[in-house]
Amino acid sequence: MPVGDSMTIGSAGEHTWRYRLWQHLCGSYGGPFRLVGPRETLYDKAADAPTSYAYADPDFPRAHLAGWGEGWLHMAPLVGEAVRSCRADVLLVSLGLIDLGFYTDADQTAENVRAFVAEARSANPHVRMVWLPVIPNIRAEHDAPFAAQVTRFNELLAKTAADLDEPGSALLLASTPPTYDIHTDTYDGTHPNASGEHKIAGAFADAMHQGWGLGGPYDG
Repeated sequence: MPVGDSMTIGSAGEHTWRYRLWQHLCGSYGGPFRLVGPRETLYDKAADAPTSYAYADPDFPRAHLAGWGEGWLHMAPLVGEAVRSCRADVLLVSLGLIDLGFYTDADQTAENVRAFVAEARSANPHVRMVWLPVIPNIRAEHDAPFAAQVTRFNELLAKTAADLDEPGSALLLASTPPTYDIHTDTYDGTHPNASGEHKIAGAFADAMHQGWGLGGPYDG
């Protein structure tokens, strides 16, 4: 189940990193691979609402738990029911930018990460998770205090993953794509374009392959 903010839900006409990862997993396993989640829409910028079904590939299984402008703060209360109702086995989580930008500081956000884990495990004690750190974005390039909060949060996220990792409910921290460049991998300094989608998908795919032997090395 992909879990995230605007970079995960995507907007009308986009493929999204969810699609790139799905393509990769289908190729790795030689057939359809299922994504789950309680939501299906893309964000419609014209309507300023998550109401679009205009995916670039209409055959893509669209399920997710992502929302434009939503963060750990918003997803922690929702994830338990989403895991329970959708029978999610693995959560692929890209959150944090919105929290730090508008709602909570790094330490408060880390507490919401812990709440998220507790809620997810209450629904499925064996659920596994891959977390992507907050990746480069335009605000961090021009706002030093915000950049410091991002650095602090990513450090706390790594510590939290180590603290909460359990044999029966593993947590992996994906690596920030080493060549991710906001000038070439996004269309506005934050949201990924096609190359950015591939790099985010690759971060999740490589973490699952290296950590758990799922899928294969990302070849997108």
